[in-house]
Amino acid sequence: MVTNYTNRVEQVTREDLVMFINACLACTGQREFYDDAYGQRVSIDFLHDYILGNYRLLYARSLAAGINHFNQAQIILKLLATGRDTLPENRQEEGALIAHALNTLPPQRAWGVLQQLRQRKINNRRSRAIARDYLSMRNDMSFHAVKYRAKVRAIATHAHLKLHGELSTFLFRNWKQNIYSTELFEQFRQAHYSAEAIYQLPFTIAEGFAVKHKVPRDIFLSRIQQQMTLGEKLRFQGAAERTEIEIDLNLGRLPLTKLALYILSLPLETRQQQWDTLNQALERSARSTLKKAPLKLGRVAAVLDCSYSSFGSGEKRRRPLGVALATHYLLQAASKEYRAFWTVPVEDALQVRPRGQTDLATPLLAALGSGAELVVIVSDGCDNSPPNGAAEVLRIYRTKLDPMRRTSIVHCNPVYNSEDFSLRNLSSTIPTVGLRDAEDLPTMLGFARFAEGSAPLSELEAYLAERVQQMLGGDGEQGEQGGFKYDG
Repeated sequence: MVTNYTNRVEQVTREDLVMFINACLACTGQREFYDDAYGQRVSIDFLHDYILGNYRLLYARSLAAGINHFNQAQIILKLLATGRDTLPENRQEEGALIAHALNTLPPQRAWGVLQQLRQRKINNRRSRAIARDYLSMRNDMSFHAVKYRAKVRAIATHAHLKLHGELSTFLFRNWKQNIYSTELFEQFRQAHYSAEAIYQLPFTIAEGFAVKHKVPRDIFLSRIQQQMTLGEKLRFQGAAERTEIEIDLNLGRLPLTKLALYILSLPLETRQQQWDTLNQALERSARSTLKKAPLKLGRVAAVLDCSYSSFGSGEKRRRPLGVALATHYLLQAASKEYRAFWTVPVEDALQVRPRGQTDLATPLLAALGSGAELVVIVSDGCDNSPPNGAAEVLRIYRTKLDPMRRTSIVHCNPVYNSEDFSLRNLSSTIPTVGLRDAEDLPTMLGFARFAEGSAPLSELEAYLAERVQQMLGGDGEQGEQGGFKYDG
């Protein structure tokens, strides 16, 4: 009786953790095709509180599991708000995980996390130490002080930080002193009086000064490009095209999924005219991704969802389709033999667009009949033409045609389902894992054995402990697994 009870407790714990990590891989609290943003945020917030309250150590270790930035930020905030509940033996590891995760977040999100400490009135000793250390580790603090001036000032005030020299003067004693020896501070001061000085400032700051000095938009955009980040160039690409301004966008510097999303935003005619350039850029990006996270596969088939729901939402425009396209190029580069099967047949992957019902059964049958050793399905799981057609195909295949599981099948879902705190799965016979970016695929394929349910809780705990060691020990980049091995 005791053994059965213990086994059941371990099973529930493993299921809870897998559900949480999967949710943190896909959910960003934004609107999806079938769910609104409010429902997403309420659902994921409840899930965070549930896991934090029941499995605090494993909750903290989830920071090392390759989850997305949105959920890393939520974990950091919730851990800092409840520091008194940390067991003494786990305090050092938890603090190190928080500090490392915060330092690896994009700067705008990290400063936002620290600002939320003030908004949520979190002001304990550990939160102040985290804020202090984050500021002290910025090599380009003058840049951050200018670009995130209001946030840095609010954080320094809230955490009672002692700032010295011109940084303190710039943030708190008004910028109108006669001259600064810090070059960027001086350029900020001059930009209040000179339109020419604004082009040495970060783009988001210069944009406000351009309005103040009444600089024409087309002139401003053409001259400020050297100060724009890749993300800013992507956001303003459309506006530049409408004003016939040429944005110098280096496709080779874009991560694979962002590159795929940018290409999908282009008109079909443009994609066709620039096919060689765009195709080569995706292939190079895929090879670059594999250098960071090696993935060596044999015969692979991909079932890729390009139905109308792959459009995503206004907040995540074409995101599911972009993940599918990026995964297509990544698997193509990682496999000895590779074939792709789209829900709506396309001759050229670069011409793909969201359209039609979700018919996963037809391409799945073709993929299973291709002789592949691994079948990867990228879809939101809303199979509706016919409903549950893919589930029936998988049931028959697993029970009648491949009961020994010689073919590995993994469903990668880029969309979080807020109604049941998880990802929509296609069948209980195959694992479903969250996939925010195609770059995370090597990690997610390794995680699939836990989502399938065959691995015990002890193996999942060992997996998270190893990820923590890699994260804090610097033995490997986050997300790198050194290869893929899945025996599902």
